[in-house]
Amino acid sequence: MIAKRIFDLIASGIGLVLLSPLFIAIAIAIKWESPGPIFFRQERVGRFGKTFRIHKFRTMVVDAERHGLQITVGADPRVTQVGNVLRKYKLDELAQLIDVFVGSMSFVGPRPEVPAYVACYPAEVIQIILSVRPGITDRASIEYKDENEILSQAIDPHKTYVEEVLPKKIHFYLDYVRTRTFFDDLRILVATLIAILR
Repeated sequence: MIAKRIFDLIASGIGLVLLSPLFIAIAIAIKWESPGPIFFRQERVGRFGKTFRIHKFRTMVVDAERHGLQITVGADPRVTQVGNVLRKYKLDELAQLIDVFVGSMSFVGPRPEVPAYVACYPAEVIQIILSVRPGITDRASIEYKDENEILSQAIDPHKTYVEEVLPKKIHFYLDYVRTRTFFDDLRILVATLIAILR
């Protein structure tokens, strides 16, 4: 979809310029509270199975993945105070505008998972889901905006994610890939903004 890529490129470029003062403020806050990098870079699986390192503003202590799961559960002690604010308002996700601009991601599309969770996809759907660029948001992101809280109620968060949450996300991913249109993307973007404001 050429129109989709053109929209992603122009909108992300404008967003990076207009939001640069906010990005600087977030960077200062992160460095002020906790030593370490401004960005959290994690390997994710992108289009056609090609891996890339996603950008997020760092919300946890350095080397957090060495001290817990690759998913965040409830009131995770690894999350910093600044990180809690960034996560609450989804500000940490804004850094993914960089990934959209360079073409690793799109504004709308299946959320990019880490390789370990992509390995849990049924064999018959992997190529379908990975045929499009992953996105900052999608219907699954809206439906599971409180995913951390859901997993915090589980005895085994990893097992619950793999056996209960991920299959439902895969259903949303497949539905998106099979029925996507540019106007559907716009509707998802609006719905995401509404969900965040609420």
